[in-house]
Amino acid sequence: MKNFSGKVLFLDRSDINTDEIIPAKYLTEISKEALKPYLLEDLKMEEFTPGKDIAGKAVVVTRANFGCGSSREHAPWALEVNGINLVIGESFARIFRQNMFNCGMMAVELPAETIDQLFTRYAGGQTTIETDLQKGLFRVSDGETTTQIPFEISEFDRALVDAGGWVGFADKKY
Repeated sequence: MKNFSGKVLFLDRSDINTDEIIPAKYLTEISKEALKPYLLEDLKMEEFTPGKDIAGKAVVVTRANFGCGSSREHAPWALEVNGINLVIGESFARIFRQNMFNCGMMAVELPAETIDQLFTRYAGGQTTIETDLQKGLFRVSDGETTTQIPFEISEFDRALVDAGGWVGFADKKY
């Protein structure tokens, strides 16, 4: 099973699309590793520098409709190869969300109020999230304050995560 804990990258914007996650010009690459340096290369946000801000991060916290746009596995792959296996947001594009779980990763939806609280309290600091998948609980900490946030994923999505993705799930079931 993948790691779903670590330092947090806050992306305070809705509608971050798959072309911003991994630009289409790199879709001819034949390995996940080749996608690594291009993650969020085209994301335009004030005070965001991809190379500097992504390094060492393992979790993304964002707003609504993350992963909208084209339906491609490359967006989750680019996150995964950079060590990011968990994205937390208000909502996700349907196909992006399912591609995350199909890759054994997680796209977890939380209420807008909870996301607002995370941004207000923790964005801009050295924030970490520890995931307890069995209890369905995130522990968010900046070294001074710790907040526990419950989350839910479906039994099927949990099975995909436990199996490491769709291929592992299918190998076990079929």
